[in-house]
Amino acid sequence: MKPLFLAFVAAVVVMLAAAIVRYVPRNYQAHSLIGLLVWVTYGGLLGYGGVIGNTALRPPGLFYLLMPIVLFVMFMARSRAGAAIALSFPAWLLMGAESLRLVVEVFLHQLWIDGQIPKMMTFHGANFDIVIGLSAPVVAWLFASRRISNRTALAWNVLGIAMLANVVSRGVLTTPGPLQLISTEVPNAAIGTFPFTFIPGLMVPLALVLHVLSIRALRNRSATAVPAR
Repeated sequence: MKPLFLAFVAAVVVMLAAAIVRYVPRNYQAHSLIGLLVWVTYGGLLGYGGVIGNTALRPPGLFYLLMPIVLFVMFMARSRAGAAIALSFPAWLLMGAESLRLVVEVFLHQLWIDGQIPKMMTFHGANFDIVIGLSAPVVAWLFASRRISNRTALAWNVLGIAMLANVVSRGVLTTPGPLQLISTEVPNAAIGTFPFTFIPGLMVPLALVLHVLSIRALRNRSATAVPAR
């Protein structure tokens, strides 16, 4: 399954690069592409080198992955660059891209079967993220065809962040080491095993940033909308 997952990661990175070239303003394109390359390399090296799964480090190895993610999400949520990038994409595309989470759920299901993650981390347990993955193309189509309002789209994005927070918190708290505060039938060993380290290292931040950009785009659309007469 590892080669298949690496192929999926590579496809996602290529699609991100293509989207940056297609939509992001020229003055942000080079920085965005370099940032993508640096992050994939950084996260990949942390995973391949066993840093993420190293519970003997203080702080735990997972910290070196999560802290940059938090800072980057805050930057995209508050900065002018984040606003410019959010407005450069069609809002329906940002929401539709969340369908990638469906593929991640399939891999999580297989990892559970292989005994590398607890049932809690899958759609058979307490992970409801598959709802967002399944509904993403539908919500994107409804929004693009103006069948749902900005408010409904915003509510869906907020729900998506809540679903993501649920699975991320459970993933961290079932990880072997000092952070394991939830006892399960098996620990969440996959989070520290390469190449599945790209799930918290790429797929999770991508899903969160897509929601952040969608919300910024939708809020700007609401603020600039001309009231109907």
